[in-house]
Amino acid sequence: MLFLAVLSLDSFESSGGFFSQILAFLMHLMPVFWVGAVLTLAWHFRLIGGLVFMVLGMLFTIYYHTNRHTDSFLMISMPLFVTGMLFIFSHTED
Repeated sequence: MLFLAVLSLDSFESSGGFFSQILAFLMHLMPVFWVGAVLTLAWHFRLIGGLVFMVLGMLFTIYYHTNRHTDSFLMISMPLFVTGMLFIFSHTED
């Protein structure tokens, strides 16, 4: 999540007023908010959270086109898939 949050700092390089830059920064933080919400869900309901992490990984792959470059897929989408699998595997231990 921290890596995604650092990537959102590029919104301050755009021209515009202070409030427009803050709004752009908050829009760039939306993926971080989504990952945080799914992580909160996964802590309470591991199987559902793991499945939602897998879906979120697919959505990130489609929306951000990370399937076009291996390095962007490994940095952005793959951690979501791995996290989803780990939550699903941890659910099966119960």
